Amino acid sequence: MKIQVFAILKDFFKKEFEFKTSVHTIADLRVALALINPEATAVLKLCRFAVQDEMVTDHYPLTGNEHVLVIPPSSGG
Repeated sequence: MKIQVFAILKDFFKKEFEFKTSVHTIADLRVALALINPEATAVLKLCRFAVQDEMVTDHYPLTGNEHVLVIPPSSGG
């Protein structure tokens, strides 16, 4: 699965990377990413996730072939 992160998450992960660990849902992915880099845990808890450019919930099932965007909260105009 390809993971792409934005904004502050680039301080914790490469902008794009292959994720090879088996996860079944977005919630599982969120936990797995926090295990890879525990310093990102607080930000990951606030992030939204998109699969194939559509926003999804934590219960969204993953097959391992997706392109997942991890989108941190943002502010500003």
